[in-house]
Amino acid sequence: MKIPRRLRGAAYQAFYRLPHRVRRRIVRLIVPKYLVGAVCIVRDAEADEPGRLLLLRQPPGRGWGLPAGLLKKAESPAVGAARELREESGVVIDPSDLTPAVPNAIVHPKGWVDTIFMGTVPASTTDLVVDGGEVLEANWFPLDDLPPLTPNTSLVLGVYGIGPHATRQAS
Repeated sequence: MKIPRRLRGAAYQAFYRLPHRVRRRIVRLIVPKYLVGAVCIVRDAEADEPGRLLLLRQPPGRGWGLPAGLLKKAESPAVGAARELREESGVVIDPSDLTPAVPNAIVHPKGWVDTIFMGTVPASTTDLVVDGGEVLEANWFPLDDLPPLTPNTSLVLGVYGIGPHATRQAS
């Protein structure tokens, strides 16, 4: 149903006369809410083509995934991606050395948004350190011989032309 322009205009005028905190509450009740996360796609800087990718196995361990997690309040996506990468794998990359992927964000139908960043490190001199709780295992895998992936990881990688759900050629 299309709302007549005059009625819609009157509703907006009434809305903007409300105190800011009341308007904010109304918006929070009506607008869908999303969790925002940061994901790192990290390649081995030393690998021959087609390359190698860092993947993690997390509980329950049925598939391999990417270093990822939710952003903290007021944390920039690149900082959150670098933090999650360090916490989950021991790999340290300065946030300024992470490149926003194109597209940089993927909106998932179940209510979260992933910001995606690309990075490279030399695998031969990069120690992988996992805690055994949140992450069971971290390892490098050839892009043309990936292990079983979690469904979400398979879909995310596919957007960037990687893995079994690749939708375009990687650039």
